[in-house]
Formats: sequence, C-alpha cells, structure tokens
Amino acid sequence: MPSTADPLAELHAAVAAVAADLRGSVVELPDLGRPPKPEFGDYSTNAAMLLAPELGSPPRAVAEQLGERLGEVLGDRLERIEIAGPGFLNLFVSDRWLRGSLARIGEAGDLFGSGPAGERILVEFVSANPTGPITVAAARHAAYGDSLCRILELAGHAVEREYYVNDYGSQVRRFGESLIARARGEEPPEDGYQGGYVVEIAARIEGAGAPDADPDQVAARGVGLILGGVRATLERFGVDYDRYFSELSLHESGAITAAIEALNADQRVYPHEDATWLRTTEFGDDKDRVLQRGSGELTYFAADIAYHLDKRSRDHERVINVWGADHHGYIGRMQAAWQALGGAEGSLEVIVMQLVNLRDGGAVVQMSKRAGDIVTLDDLLDDIGVDAARFFLVQRSHDTTLDLDLALAREQSQDNPVYYVQYAHARIASILRKAGTERVEQALAADLAGSAEVPHPSARTMIMRLLAFPGEIALAAERRAPHRLTTYALETAQDFSAFYRDCRVVGAAEEGGDEDLRIALSEHSRRLLERTLDLLGVAAPSEM
Repeated sequence: MPSTADPLAELHAAVAAVAADLRGSVVELPDLGRPPKPEFGDYSTNAAMLLAPELGSPPRAVAEQLGERLGEVLGDRLERIEIAGPGFLNLFVSDRWLRGSLARIGEAGDLFGSGPAGERILVEFVSANPTGPITVAAARHAAYGDSLCRILELAGHAVEREYYVNDYGSQVRRFGESLIARARGEEPPEDGYQGGYVVEIAARIEGAGAPDADPDQVAARGVGLILGGVRATLERFGVDYDRYFSELSLHESGAITAAIEALNADQRVYPHEDATWLRTTEFGDDKDRVLQRGSGELTYFAADIAYHLDKRSRDHERVINVWGADHHGYIGRMQAAWQALGGAEGSLEVIVMQLVNLRDGGAVVQMSKRAGDIVTLDDLLDDIGVDAARFFLVQRSHDTTLDLDLALAREQSQDNPVYYVQYAHARIASILRKAGTERVEQALAADLAGSAEVPHPSARTMIMRLLAFPGEIALAAERRAPHRLTTYALETAQDFSAFYRDCRVVGAAEEGGDEDLRIALSEHSRRLLERTLDLLGVAAPSEM
C-alpha cells in the first residue's frame, strides 16, 4: 500500500526512522499511539525509553534529541513536541496536516486500510458434524471465521474458505440408526440423536422405516438433507464457502491409505502391536499415535492427516483451522502430523474457539444435538436478526467464553451496540442527504488542507479515529482478532456523535465553520463505518 494512503503509518515511519538514525539501528519498533488525555498530545511514543538503555543516557535526555530531530523531519506536520513523564514524546500534529490527512483518506478510497500482497491462506471453519442443524455454538465459529477471512483479504492476503464435512464414522451411523427408529415411530438408541429435526428428516427419506433399511444408506441421505439446510442457513447468515470437503471422499478415494504410504516412505510410521503408528513424538507430541488398528480400521486421526495432506497439495502458504474448545487436546498431534507431512513449522495455525452461553430470562439455554435441546442458528436469526447475531457473536475475543444476551440483542435502543452503530450510520446518511449529492461531491473535491477552519477538538478526535482504520485492520488480521472491529465501530459511532453535537455540518458557515471540511469528514466517517460493518457481516442502513 502506498504510504500516501496511510498518513498515520507515514508519521509512525518517521518516528522509527529518526530513532534508528539516532542509534544506528532499532531492534524494536517504537509505539505510536493515542495518549490517555488530549492534553498529552495527539500521539505519543515510547521511542526514547527504548533507546535509552542502548545509548546509555537518561530517557528524557534521549527524548530531547529525538524531539529535536523529529521537529526537523516532520516540519509543518507538527505543531509542537512535549516531553512527559519518564521520557514519553507527546506529538501535537498541525491543523493543516490533520485536514490534509482527511483529504488523503478520500484520495485512497477503498485502498485505505488495505495492505500489500500477502500470503495465500486456507481457512477452515465451522465444519460441524452434518447430523443436525447449525447451532448457536457453531454460529460463533461462522461469524468469527467469515469476518476473519474478510479482514485477511483487506489486509492483502488471498483467502480460500473451506468447510470440512464429517460425513463418515460412528456418529454418522448413529444418526442413521436414529433416523430409522424415528421413521418406525420408535425412540432413538440411547447414544443416538434426539430432537424434532430427526423426526422431520426421517419423514423425508423414503423407506427409512422399512424392515431392511440400511443405517449407512439412510444416514447418507440424512446427511445430504442436513447439509443442504446447513448451506442455506450459512448463506442466510452471510457466510459463503469456496469448498465443502467430504471426509467420506477420503475413504472412498483411498487418500488415507495413500497418506499412510507416503509417511511410511519417509519412515514416519512403524508397526507395533498389530497397529500402524505415526512417530508424532519426533515433532513434539507427548506420545505416538495410531493410524490403523490391527483390525484394519483407520482412525479418525488418519483421515485428518489425509485431509491435511490434501490441504498441503493446494499450494497455500498458510493453513488456519478454526476448532472448538473440545479439540484443544488434539492440537499437538495435528501439528506433529503436519510437520511429518513436510509442512513448515508455524505454517499451520489452530485457533480454538471458546463456548457460547445463550442467556434467556437469566438462564443459560443448554444446547446438545443428541439430547435434542438445541437452539439453531435459524432460531437465533428469527429472534434477533442477522446483524445483531453477527455483531454479538464476534464482540468478544475468540479465546474467551461469550455470553449472548438475547434481551439486549432484541432491543431497538442505543444500549444495543449494533443498533447504536447502525443508527450512527443512518444518522450520517441523513445529514448527507440533507446536504445533497452534488454538495457532498463538491466538499470531497475541495482543498481541505488549505481550509481556514481550526478543527474543533471533537473534529480532531474524529479525524484521528478515521486515520486509525488501517492500523486496526492490520492488527485485527495479524492477531486474528475480528472483535477489535466491533470496538472500532462503536468508538467511531461515539466520536461522530460528539463531533455532530459540537459542530454543525450543513450550514456550518453560519457558526464560522467550513462546510466543505465538515461534510467531507461526515462522508468519510460514513464510508469507513460502512466498511467496518461489512467486514463484520453487518448491514449499514441509510435509514432507521
């Protein structure tokens, strides 16, 4: 991305360059962030404190040298520099730089926030067993995975989305047995699947209740029906995949046996007690793992290895698996197998999602496909809608348990965070409609840097919030943290509310303001709020 598309990155680069020049090199990139209070400047850096031990000088003395050089390098982009505390450098940017930076956001257009060409990444997420509809627990994976993919793409990566269909194994056979029982008007096996959906699916399968009904054949038809519903639900949720990959296909094609043979050729497997074992301890696992039992039965792990060998064959530089909390103990063996297959250490990432507690009336709703006590994603969408579901399900970091408050999600009030953000977008759109399309275009084409307006403190805050967008995208991508954008959206909405409270937009001249500047700031705020919501899979309404 050209530096002209990111004024804040340019400012950060100048601080880093001056620090590196003073030392000769800088091992750690200095921070450049917003200080806790406006009186401490627009931006603050710890560069002097990083350099002080290297230079053998007190941090404040180093800060004085850095401040002097920064003043020379940045020139009229800075109003002044102050040294605070143990050696923080507080930067006060000039009004002209701030106004010009707003114009550069407009010049960058949709490139604002985008990154340079990155990696080819395969992201596998959700991959719920096709033995029942998508539940709220899996919905968190869907919301997280899809938003992560969108963010990674904006950050410059080429992303492929994949759903692994577990359509083979004992759970599928139990599903078939449950369908047959329901078709005959009987109770499912004790370890089978309960719930009304099993009755509904069984009724759609011809011959499911026949005396000679085959559990595997009935299960295959049931899985097909379930998977069709899963796809429709995910599409309704705004989640699309490039590929649905069948586990059954690995068994039918002989891919699992081929994977074991490939590992054997590399001397990664060995026979022991009539079974075939993989030397996962050579790659950090706590014990070796069975791939094929003496009976000839292939393990689930063997199928996973074949699947990951297929992933490797598709020329991705990075593979990301989004797994549930119950898979935490599986990570070590999968990482070991990945390296045994020739995968580079670190090129397979496993992101573990924590649980969702769905609260209704203060009670936690229990969810289990087999027990039949399920709240499906479709149920949730019927209740609170796509936008609220998408926003709430990514509002917390993936590694923390999420409590989804249905009562709050239903509220049409500013206490509801997604309603608050959407309302802010609609409010800005209303302001701009009042100005008129032609007037907005004129404002965007105006010389904003040359404006005579001294931005109000709330306008300064708003501009700096917009300038933070590329950095937020980069961090959300790097840390695999879509929840950062829910916070950014809320802060953007809050900052615009303060700006509009303090600064008249249409008719700004009547209070001595620059209408061009304020209309442009409003339009760029609307655009970035819309883009942020889109990354989260949330609509940005123009009216509410």
